[in-house]
Amino acid sequence: SHITTTVNNSGSSESKYGEILKNWWNFPSLTELRPRVARPFSVVVAIDFGTTSSGYAFSFTEDPEAIHMMRRWEGGDPGVANQKSPTCLLLTPELRFHSFGFAARDSYHDLDPEEARHWLYFDKFKMKIHSTSDLTMVTELESVNGRRVRAIEVFAHALRFFREHALKEVKDQSSSVLEGDEVRWVITVPAVWRQPAKQFMREAAYLAGLVSPDSPEQLLIALEPEAASIYCRKLRLHQVIDLSQRPMMNGLDLDGSRPFDSSFRQAREQLRRARHSRTFLVESGTGELWSEMQTGDKYIVADCGGGTVDLTVHQIEQPQGTLKELYKASGGPYGAVGVDLAFEAMLCKIFGADFIETFKAKRPAAWVDLTIAFEARKRTAAPGRASALNISLPFSFIDFYKRHCGQSVETALRKSNMNIVKWSSQGMLRLTTEAMNELFQPTISNIIKHIEKLMQKEEVRGVRFLFLVGGFAESPMLQRAVQNALGQHCRIIIPQDVGLTILKGAVLFGLDPTVVRVRRCPLTYGVGVLNRFVEGRHPREKLLIKDGREWCTDILDRFVSVDQSVALGEVVRRSYTPARVGQRKIIINIYCSPSDDMLYITDPGVRKCGAITLDLPEPGARREIRATMQFGDTEIKVMAVDVLTGRQVRASIDFLSN
Repeated sequence: SHITTTVNNSGSSESKYGEILKNWWNFPSLTELRPRVARPFSVVVAIDFGTTSSGYAFSFTEDPEAIHMMRRWEGGDPGVANQKSPTCLLLTPELRFHSFGFAARDSYHDLDPEEARHWLYFDKFKMKIHSTSDLTMVTELESVNGRRVRAIEVFAHALRFFREHALKEVKDQSSSVLEGDEVRWVITVPAVWRQPAKQFMREAAYLAGLVSPDSPEQLLIALEPEAASIYCRKLRLHQVIDLSQRPMMNGLDLDGSRPFDSSFRQAREQLRRARHSRTFLVESGTGELWSEMQTGDKYIVADCGGGTVDLTVHQIEQPQGTLKELYKASGGPYGAVGVDLAFEAMLCKIFGADFIETFKAKRPAAWVDLTIAFEARKRTAAPGRASALNISLPFSFIDFYKRHCGQSVETALRKSNMNIVKWSSQGMLRLTTEAMNELFQPTISNIIKHIEKLMQKEEVRGVRFLFLVGGFAESPMLQRAVQNALGQHCRIIIPQDVGLTILKGAVLFGLDPTVVRVRRCPLTYGVGVLNRFVEGRHPREKLLIKDGREWCTDILDRFVSVDQSVALGEVVRRSYTPARVGQRKIIINIYCSPSDDMLYITDPGVRKCGAITLDLPEPGARREIRATMQFGDTEIKVMAVDVLTGRQVRASIDFLSN
């Protein structure tokens, strides 16, 4: 039996009329699980769009074991052959694209201070998408100078930049002429992002011209920790650092920092040598680390990035090597940016929040310089480090403070009673070990608390490995803290090229999107329907009398429940009939909730989160339209057919214009 729901098109009470008989799930045979590719792509290009840094990589489908990393661009730190580029964008005062990455950072730095106030510089702007609860196509971002621009345009500028760079490089390496539709694009997003944010990235990609909205299958949204997990399957033992097997000194890990740093330094050195080719060869099967794992073994991937920490729990399915998600993605805004914010708060404590705000507004480029100086020192912070870290204050900071506050920076430091921060005669702030610990502590303890909480869940008990990936995973401060807190529960593994793990995994995902076979639903989704009113069971205020019959309104018809396992290719089907002859559209509101214990769409915690639109065939008799929804992919998808003719009906699902 399937469900027939009559729908009217009046706006608020869309999908309520009709009678729900029973949830009708359809499990297709396994042969249907491998999605049929409409046409073969000849190259996969993945863009890892990070909070602090971004990059791209690609692979030709005829040689899928070779992953080509992006070229090193202008600027950047010497000696690192293919680091990603900082996620910064510079627009002219007329809002035209000027530059991205190191070029944006350097150009902004070189502008005359008066002129710089009119230019729009954006950095770490991805966090805004995570933190905005009502994201739409008109959500705005604020540049460093306070001017606002539509967020979708900022993201499209960045993606357009990557598109041009990547296509040029792909064409240089390709012997044949590439058509636009031969490229499959993959964009990474945090797994904790909700549906609107994923759709936002897709819309930005359409705007940037990566693909046309008419061929949505040409663009895949990849989840960052999932991509990392796919890559970790391929690792050889010499490509990882196993924190649980660190050498001890005289059986003691003395100050702890040395054995650790040296293993990382060796790894970096090997990597540097390997990087000159910029082509990584991936195992065709699965790596040695994997052969130690049996079917059913569980592991966590903790993607510690600039903005978010994103946790995914996977189980390996042998012999096919596919992955199954065991618990819904979790995490939060505990990325390395937290350490930067703590530094800013420390400056506010010393020099006054008013002064820092004024300085940011009046000398935006100098403020950016100061944050870059801190970023560089932050990366060298290590546990057991005896010496202080020096951060040079830009001359304009020292000068501006004296003029603005009538006293020297040194005096301010003395008066602030911040004993953990000293002033050096070379014009530097000296951050003692205690100061560095204080800056890192809140963010790191949030990460560890989050992983510990996850490990206590029934489905996650007995995890064998914890893979630490993402840019923040390079920090010895984080590595040590995780090893100390969690090392006795499981083996902690760090891939050597930890900052590029997600990028490579995203390429592998683009080559075979069916590798993650089962995912967990992050929320409960459903629609509001009418049921027969039952006295005593349904509240009186939900009673609706229509054509002499008593109905109960606002009942939630669940499509999927929170944390439910959904396999790739599994679908939910519902049938809808227009309320009137001649109606051209059916609009069905979708509701969601983070829990599963509700009955009505008006219950606390349930909110309208999107809408399905079905375009009806030519006017005539009222037709039954069968909608098919997929929840097992990285995005929610909908298709629909006219039951009478078997023809496809235009169906779309929208989470952004809510």
